[in-house]
Amino acid sequence: MASSAKSFLADAGYGEQELDANSALMELDKGLRSGKLGEQCEAVVRFPRLFQKYPFPILINSAFLKLADVFRVGNNFLRLCVLKVTQQSEKHLEKILNVDEFVKRVFSVIHSNDPVARAITLRMLGSMASIIPERKNAHHSIRQSLDSHDNVEVEAAIFAAANFSAQSKDFAVGICNKISEMIQGLATPVDLKLKLIPILQHMHHDASLASSSRQLLQQLVTSYPSTKMVIVTLHTFTLLAASSLVDIPKQIQLLLQYLKNDPRKAVKRLAIQDLKLLANKTPHTWSRENIQALCESALHTPYDSLKMGMLSVLSTLSGTIAIKQYFSSAPGTAATTARSFDLVKLAQECCYHTNRGIAAHGVRILTNISASCQEKDLLPLEQDAVFGLEALLVLCSQDDSPGAQATLKITLTCMVKLVKCRPHLSQSVVESLLTQLQSAQDNARILMCHCLAAIAMQLPVLADGILGDLMDLYKLIGQSATDKKQELLVSLATVIFVSSQKALSTEIKTVIKQQLENASNGWTAYRIARQASRMGNHDMARELYQSLLTQVASEHFYFWLNSLKEFSHAEQCLTGLQEDNYSSALSCIAEALKSYHKGIASLTAASTPLNPLSFQCGFVKLRIDLLQAFSQLICTCNSLKTSPPPAIATTIAMTSGNDLQRCGRISNQMKHSMEEFRNLATRYGDLYQSSFDADSATLRNVELQQQSCLLISHAVEALILDPESANFQEYSSNGTAHVESEYERRMMSVFNHVLEEVESLNRKYAPVSYLHTACLCNAVIALLKVPLSFQRYFFQKLQSTSIKLALSPSPRNPAEPIAVQNNQQLALKVEGVVQHGSKPGLFRKIQSVCLNVSSVLQSKSGQDYKIPIDNMTNEMEQRVEPHNDYFSTQFLLNFVILGTHNITVESSVIDSNGIVWKTGPKTTIFVKSLEDPYSQQVRLQQQQGQPPSQQQQQRTAYSRF
Repeated sequence: MASSAKSFLADAGYGEQELDANSALMELDKGLRSGKLGEQCEAVVRFPRLFQKYPFPILINSAFLKLADVFRVGNNFLRLCVLKVTQQSEKHLEKILNVDEFVKRVFSVIHSNDPVARAITLRMLGSMASIIPERKNAHHSIRQSLDSHDNVEVEAAIFAAANFSAQSKDFAVGICNKISEMIQGLATPVDLKLKLIPILQHMHHDASLASSSRQLLQQLVTSYPSTKMVIVTLHTFTLLAASSLVDIPKQIQLLLQYLKNDPRKAVKRLAIQDLKLLANKTPHTWSRENIQALCESALHTPYDSLKMGMLSVLSTLSGTIAIKQYFSSAPGTAATTARSFDLVKLAQECCYHTNRGIAAHGVRILTNISASCQEKDLLPLEQDAVFGLEALLVLCSQDDSPGAQATLKITLTCMVKLVKCRPHLSQSVVESLLTQLQSAQDNARILMCHCLAAIAMQLPVLADGILGDLMDLYKLIGQSATDKKQELLVSLATVIFVSSQKALSTEIKTVIKQQLENASNGWTAYRIARQASRMGNHDMARELYQSLLTQVASEHFYFWLNSLKEFSHAEQCLTGLQEDNYSSALSCIAEALKSYHKGIASLTAASTPLNPLSFQCGFVKLRIDLLQAFSQLICTCNSLKTSPPPAIATTIAMTSGNDLQRCGRISNQMKHSMEEFRNLATRYGDLYQSSFDADSATLRNVELQQQSCLLISHAVEALILDPESANFQEYSSNGTAHVESEYERRMMSVFNHVLEEVESLNRKYAPVSYLHTACLCNAVIALLKVPLSFQRYFFQKLQSTSIKLALSPSPRNPAEPIAVQNNQQLALKVEGVVQHGSKPGLFRKIQSVCLNVSSVLQSKSGQDYKIPIDNMTNEMEQRVEPHNDYFSTQFLLNFVILGTHNITVESSVIDSNGIVWKTGPKTTIFVKSLEDPYSQQVRLQQQQGQPPSQQQQQRTAYSRF
């Protein structure tokens, strides 16, 4: 069970001795000053860790200046260590504030008599090219060193030249002729030419430079036909074309020409590799002729390895727009033409190839054609794809080798894709998977279970009839306790949960629990319980969490499991709801709330400062408030029976002009109820916006909760409060084509049913009757009867993103205010660092950071006098794009009113789709606005009744200078 700590306390870093930035830097500085070489080296190599931990410019600047000193005075081994640190910390280089000083200290070594020292310096300069792209002295040193007689120095100069060419247009233009002369010069050895040629890939800064570089490479390809030379030149050619963009079609033709005509396998392999690169980068530039030429080469090659490479390029292209161009621009549209395309012929021929890799690419091409091309004449290919996939499935499921597993993954991915685009094929695909599941190897079974679950989540294809087979398999597996069997138990349990759409039968629960007791560890049981919570099988989940409570070693884990047990019990209470039975509905909700309150107390106890469980707490608190709102709504509906409108209600309504008054006190209660649901919907929206790292399924779940709140508030308004102006068009469903899970499917059907009921009642009867209240109560019960799904982000954080802000000026003591004179402006500098977990940008990436600065007057000092309203507050917003996960900007703030002001800086992020996420953090500092001395002196004199002196009257703002 202890292994669960990894996911639960992701990136926590327990037990590490914390030092503040200055102490850590002083510790390393002590090592640098040591007389022992070993201690100095150890200090140098610990710098990258320091930069990672304290990534702000003030520390990085000091640290790099110290390293530059070591580089200047140390020996070559120390210099090499400093070079490695600089290369590892490349993204922090732009935070160096004293670039001139840093470069000066490093550059002094270039004049050394030792060629190795000069070589290390050149590599150091090359590694710093991003911050000193236009330093002419560095450019000059590189040019000079290219003519050196020492090989080590020349290689270092080539490395530096490549890095500077990538960063500086001037350097690239200046060095291009020099490189060209050296490559064409007879005195230059061949191995040096091979190292010089790749520099030309960076000559893409303008069209003329790229054109001249292409001409030179064209000459080299023809002048030096040796294998190594052709390979290096062609690859450089490709990279140059990929960067300059205009020559990509020509490059594709050139590579296809070499693939077809050059007899050397090494050159053909290189051509395939580069074609794959261009297929990934620019599939839209591939013409039908290019794809046709590649198909012909693949059909005619006798070598399996080359055929596999070409098919790999074609399978990449088949998943892009290139495939549509290939079929759309083809002549003839008769139904017989589909199978006469060379690409289709090739794919069909390869589907049953003896080489698994070739067969996998063949079925992938057929799947992509079936998925993306909807033309009628291409429909027969669906069956070809299914047969090919089934054949591969049979072949790979019996083999335990890594190659077979990789092929099986491709096959199963294609199956999921095909079923998603062609739902009518799902039955045959699922049947073949279930048949193979009985006889497959364990590794293959795990992957096949994942595939079955993925298909069943999209389409309800797993009938109850197959549960028996799955349970037999489950009993069989449970007898062994190897790691693979444990993994398989989890995968199979997931499929069982997905396939049993309604509550699990007692027999199935008994079998699952029995197998877990026999052969599994606690971690497996927890993972199965987690899947049960996700699929809405809360009774099963509750029993499993209960059994695990005593198996954990940490108090926090105990409280975490206890909270999950309570939440499962609460949701289990709601499964007993019945339509038209409102008193039992109220008691079920009350029982659920009781468990939820116990659970939230336990969840709060499970949180730690490093793992605050903020999403989980927010989600559960909203669920509690939603249940209370539902309960209140049912009570309000019942109040129509317990306290109907008084006899004079109609008269009151006519007198007040408010038609709703004739419904009695229920109208006001309904108004409060509607506002409550709207408020809940807003809070769900806020939770959504704060969950930047959540997976799409979790976000969709939060969205569905928000929609259910909006639905009820709309139903209350349409039935009771404002039936005249109710608009049903904006709430109508857009179809359920993109439903991703069973939970979403059931929620959407409830939404549609409730809307239909509300609309029909709205047209027939005037408010408020028992029919209206019954409709609302039944809507609440229908929503609660769908078992809540606790999605992945509730248990597991796969992506972790946080922002760290540093403000300057900042006080030494956080409670101490910064003093500013009221006739001056405060320049507030905001610096920030974006920190990532182990999988940055898995679900979404940060495009820019939005910084919002606001100030509020906390306490006034001095007299009140009229001030323009603009000067009272500061409200500013700026958007900055992080570069290498670092950003900085400045704000000018006015503090005209004397007193203490509270400045709040809040950050939010904008992803690549332009969506704003309120991730925080929020930082606060205090500013004390003081009266400037001159105004103070004038005021004091006026108070004492003395006229200001002549000299003071003439004083201006400039007289001080």
